[in-house]
Amino acid sequence: MKLLRITAGICLTGVCAVAASGCGGADVPSDAVARVGDTVITKQAFDTWYESAATSQASQGGTPVPPDPPDFTKCVAALKEQQPKGSETSDAELKKQCRQSYNQLRQQVMQFLIQSQWVIQEAEDQGVSASDKEVRDQFEEQKKQAFPKEADYKKFLETSGTTEQNILFQIKLDILQRKITEKLQKEQDKVTDADIEEYYEENKERFAQPERRDLQVVLTKNKGQAEQAKAALEDGESFKQVASEYSIDEASKANDGKLAGLAEGQQEEALDEAVFGADKGKLVGPVKTQFGWYVFKVTGVTDASQQSLEDAKETIRGLLKSEREQGALNDFAEGFREEFKAETKCREGFVVAECSNAPQEETDTAAAPGAPGGGQQQAPQPQQAPQPQQ
Repeated sequence: MKLLRITAGICLTGVCAVAASGCGGADVPSDAVARVGDTVITKQAFDTWYESAATSQASQGGTPVPPDPPDFTKCVAALKEQQPKGSETSDAELKKQCRQSYNQLRQQVMQFLIQSQWVIQEAEDQGVSASDKEVRDQFEEQKKQAFPKEADYKKFLETSGTTEQNILFQIKLDILQRKITEKLQKEQDKVTDADIEEYYEENKERFAQPERRDLQVVLTKNKGQAEQAKAALEDGESFKQVASEYSIDEASKANDGKLAGLAEGQQEEALDEAVFGADKGKLVGPVKTQFGWYVFKVTGVTDASQQSLEDAKETIRGLLKSEREQGALNDFAEGFREEFKAETKCREGFVVAECSNAPQEETDTAAAPGAPGGGQQQAPQPQQAPQPQQ
């Protein structure tokens, strides 16, 4: 299913509530797996979400049943049934596979639960919210796109391990992190004329256009052929005719020998000097290069120009705004993680990189929350877990 980036999420209400208000103190209660500030993530929430994520993983060809620690009896039995006849994989090896699958999925679940709570608490601090109507409207729109038929949607819920509440929760998280991003960006909107002028003066070369020259050329393998081509041109034959007969440059040959818009410094040094030292309309060559011998004529010259401050103003305004927004988001993401990690404590056996009591090496190797990649940084969002697709 492609409702947003759906994971097998966690319920907001009822028996699978993600978290419960704490009663003060920094310890993790006996019925919880982690505490984020004054909010605890219950063991019941972890178990419920883990079961859902494991079912989703199995539906995509992963471990056939949710790993059942500590003995992994059901998991081992299911893996044995899948083995081809004659397989010599021992129960001990299958148990190891189940344990690895459990540990990996457990880490993903914990990271999702913790980071989700980070986003929820940050949204509250920022005065950002997602109404039930906003969540429902976005859900209905995406559901309609993904599942034109209600029967297909119900089948998806039955096989994927997720629930409608899970989906609504994921959508709510996305709305919250988008609103946090938009708020941070809006705070960077003001770019003054003085800022623009300063940038323009310091980067004038970025708004300059160099002189450009249009050519007609013939490139030959040796000097003798180049001299023959030049003689033919001097006798009145067209570049189209001569290039067709002599040129070994297929690109310009196919375009009647034309090369347009060359700027100084783009060509090999010998040709570059000859082109930008030539008079317009004068036949020049042969010029020796590493590619062969050139005969050419400059057919057009576009003078160098400098875009004015007035003309460049809106371009610079957008550039500065974008740079400041990105800088603010990067600074926020770094501070966000540090602040919330310091407020996050996890029970032994459920410690991940997001926990303040995580070993230092885990912290260094874990990926930070958020979704940069390919695109502009956003306010941090929960790490994604195995996703049911349709």
